[in-house]
Amino acid sequence: MVKTNSLRAWWLAARPKTLTGAAAPVILAVSAAYGIYGQIEWTPALLCMAFALLMQTDANLVNDYFDCIRGVDTEERLGPERACSQGWITLPAMRTGIAVTTLLACLAGLPLVWWGGWECILVGMACVVFCFLYTTLFSRIAMGDVLVLLFFGIVPVGYTFFFQSPLSSITEVPMPVWLLALAQGLVTDCLLLVNNFRDRHTDAAVGKTTLVTIIGERPTLALYGAIGIVSVLLAICALSMLALQVSGFKFQDSDSFPLSAFCFPFALTLPFLFLHLRNLHLLRTIRHGKALNRVLGMTAMSIFLFAILVSLASVLQVLI
Repeated sequence: MVKTNSLRAWWLAARPKTLTGAAAPVILAVSAAYGIYGQIEWTPALLCMAFALLMQTDANLVNDYFDCIRGVDTEERLGPERACSQGWITLPAMRTGIAVTTLLACLAGLPLVWWGGWECILVGMACVVFCFLYTTLFSRIAMGDVLVLLFFGIVPVGYTFFFQSPLSSITEVPMPVWLLALAQGLVTDCLLLVNNFRDRHTDAAVGKTTLVTIIGERPTLALYGAIGIVSVLLAICALSMLALQVSGFKFQDSDSFPLSAFCFPFALTLPFLFLHLRNLHLLRTIRHGKALNRVLGMTAMSIFLFAILVSLASVLQVLI
């Protein structure tokens, strides 16, 4: 029994298992910066982490609130229980919680202006706006995958790296970092794919359009598998480029080509690929019902594992 508006109710509403997805791109970006510059700027790194975790919590509360008032969380719901619909948190309290969490996220992100300039305020505003628009609009018109790619890959990795670097503009962030950002965003998108795959029948019944309802069951399974493979290839390419950059290798020096620049990232990303393909097998086997929540949890684990392994490769190329 969960007491109304209790600390436990708020903890459940925050969906702590989803917070690893918000932390992953920050960890990856800080590690990539360390791999290039050999040091970590801890203050902006911690501020980026706080902002990411608070925004993810905010997004979860917003989703909980609007799904409740729309009557989306019915008895046919297959996903985990939601706080408002279960009566754990009242609607007025949830509105207050959303306002407080949004304010805390803004307060955590505002000092980053010191490292990134005033344009960072616009980036932060976009994060807040799309946090609300995801649930209220974009997730219902098959645009949720695009937002995940942007706000769990491109934006957090690119800007966290920028805050760690001596670069004067975000446009100077090197290409390997953007490849890592794309890879992390794609991997995180797998979580949304599983979620929408589980809900494909109920979504279609209420007129909610997602990528899964558009392309169908078998193409979704193929896409899930392909995303993992493409993400690994992107990561290997990016890490190899970073390793060659750090070592000062020039391609005209073909006699001294360091094969380890490719072999090392490949070896480190294999555990993720193994887990990803195992998740795909479970997805194909289960296919329907609440049992797919198990695949959802395993996918969240693989997202974090991907970031940790890529981060480890970035750090080790400096230490070894």
